Amino acid sequence: MTGGSSIRDVAMKGAGYYSSSTAGAKDVIDGATPLVLDAADALPIPEDGRPITVADMGCADGGTSMEMIGKVLAALRRRAPGHPIQMVYTDLPRNDFSQLFQNVHGLSDLASPFPDMPDVYCFASGTSFHKGIFPPGSLHLGFSATASHYVSEKPCAIPDHVHMVGATGPVRAAYEAQGARDWEAMLLQRARELVSGGRLALFNFGIDEAGRYLGHTGGVSMFDTFNELWRDLAERGAIAPEEYRDTNFAQCYRTVDQFCAPLTDRENAVYRAGLRLEHVETRVVRCPYERDFSDHGDADRFAAEYIPTLRSWSEHTFVAGLSPARPAAERQAIVDRFYDNYENRVRENPDGHAMDYVHIYLVCEKV
Repeated sequence: MTGGSSIRDVAMKGAGYYSSSTAGAKDVIDGATPLVLDAADALPIPEDGRPITVADMGCADGGTSMEMIGKVLAALRRRAPGHPIQMVYTDLPRNDFSQLFQNVHGLSDLASPFPDMPDVYCFASGTSFHKGIFPPGSLHLGFSATASHYVSEKPCAIPDHVHMVGATGPVRAAYEAQGARDWEAMLLQRARELVSGGRLALFNFGIDEAGRYLGHTGGVSMFDTFNELWRDLAERGAIAPEEYRDTNFAQCYRTVDQFCAPLTDRENAVYRAGLRLEHVETRVVRCPYERDFSDHGDADRFAAEYIPTLRSWSEHTFVAGLSPARPAAERQAIVDRFYDNYENRVRENPDGHAMDYVHIYLVCEKV
């Protein structure tokens, strides 16, 4: 993958797999629901009858945020009875919007608040949050969780790792620079779209004050394990050396200072556009599968439950790293072997494996 490569191939695993396999992502949202409800309580209610617009940006199939969204919409309905509310789900074009609408309309196993809520209108946009999504001055509450660590393009290949957290020197600097550009661009788009007094509630993967990040909280490092197992396939000849080099996550994990800089620097375009930081904190949410394992102690069960949550969001990166000249079935077989190897490693020595979630929680206001 050369510099400037787009992320057009990024996608969560569809057909309901994502929500059913990512209990931790829901735990993050559930725990942060009070922050979103506080933001909703502070919103201005339009006096001219225009709809209140709420957005879930980077929604995947909508399952992990469904309970929280229901509480937010119910709170807004209590504040503004009879006032029209439009709920907009946004994600990349390859997202499984069909599953999203099945979830929204109560046609899946998930409980949906929408069928019983009057005067709420649901829409979707297949547009990256790095671009404009809403007309200027029309968005009241924007929410995004576990999504904005994706960058708009990979600035360069990472020759000896699959993720920027394992990169050093100029390569690490290139990803951090791309991350800063995309973060500022995303905030500028939202500042343009928010109404005066509108809020953003953004819960992002990042690097906390102790240097912890997703799957790297003191035990076995998840991204290092990804890299070891993928490189092992290259060393065994199962994948080509260039396929190993081309497999890089289009992500940047930012520190608290990097997240806050555009919102606190008076000279920054984001600050000048009126976006202000109201709240910031870091939290670590324990991996639910490792937590369950500490109770039941069954290594086979833990491995079988743990690997799908990794696979739900990472599989497409490994498939995309393989040569398109390979038949699709061959690429899938290689990736299946990769995850089988990871599962076997966990089964044989489960201690220390966990995908703890490390997030930086921000709430911003448009002034």
